[in-house]
Amino acid sequence: MDEIEGGVLARIPPGALSLTLTRSTIRMQHSPTWRVDKANPVEDLMIALEGRGEYLVGGERFSLEPGEAFLAPRGQRFEGWTQTSSYLGLAQHFTLDIYGKHDLIAQMNLKRKVKLSRWDELKPLIWHYRQSAPPHSVTLQQHHMFMVVLLAFLEDAFDGWKKDTGYQLEGGAAIDFAVMKAASKISTSPLVDGLSEQVLHEAPYNRDYFLRAFRDRIGRTPRQYQEFCRMERAMHLLETGKSVSVTASDVGFSDPYYFSRAFKRVIGCSPRKHMQKVKRSRDGRLMALDEDAQRAALAQSDAGKR
Repeated sequence: MDEIEGGVLARIPPGALSLTLTRSTIRMQHSPTWRVDKANPVEDLMIALEGRGEYLVGGERFSLEPGEAFLAPRGQRFEGWTQTSSYLGLAQHFTLDIYGKHDLIAQMNLKRKVKLSRWDELKPLIWHYRQSAPPHSVTLQQHHMFMVVLLAFLEDAFDGWKKDTGYQLEGGAAIDFAVMKAASKISTSPLVDGLSEQVLHEAPYNRDYFLRAFRDRIGRTPRQYQEFCRMERAMHLLETGKSVSVTASDVGFSDPYYFSRAFKRVIGCSPRKHMQKVKRSRDGRLMALDEDAQRAALAQSDAGKR
């Protein structure tokens, strides 16, 4: 199934995240004489561009080849070397905090190494990131580009939230984060039956309290939100050219008619009406219609105030 937006960090408010690049980018360019054995006080994301690097972490040995990325968590010792004539890549030291003081990476279970699924899109960006990095400083441009790369890595590497992180969030930050975790779980797997009930059961709060908190922050109950995410996926499938019946089946409906009714209830129009709007938009006409509707609504609102 085609991927759509709705990953692990999709529902965390941007203002809640704080990314810090703790040193300038390391432009890896190593020969067979290179060897490293260290542990960093911060996270270290390494991405291979040419050649092959060899790594040993916690007794596990693996290779890093072009398009693959490896995160060395803070405080974890690792060894690295290469057996190829030249090994090129980049390494970036960073921290990613949530609500100003809590290490977000420490709350995630992450795969040790991943093949970046969007490598064709990321490769030119990463090469530019490497080539444009100042040797002894960090720029705003580097910060923004690395956030794109880091989010892509986390989407591929994320393997669930840890239940015990060694410390606890407190007060409003705790319930905010619990809601964001539940929302991210739903948005990444909206086709799993009963998931909305599962996140309510797993939340470390009274059910009714957490349901209200979720609705206040997301604008929908978990059940409504799962249905919305499912229909967002259906919209994407329809826009890629799939028929209504095939789309219905792909998002878990055996009856296309029932799917169309559910789609209209959630989105506000039928699947066919949605595709008509998409077609008008692609023809450049939908914007004008939207503007006319907005002007009419504003005129009606102004008349009501007189």
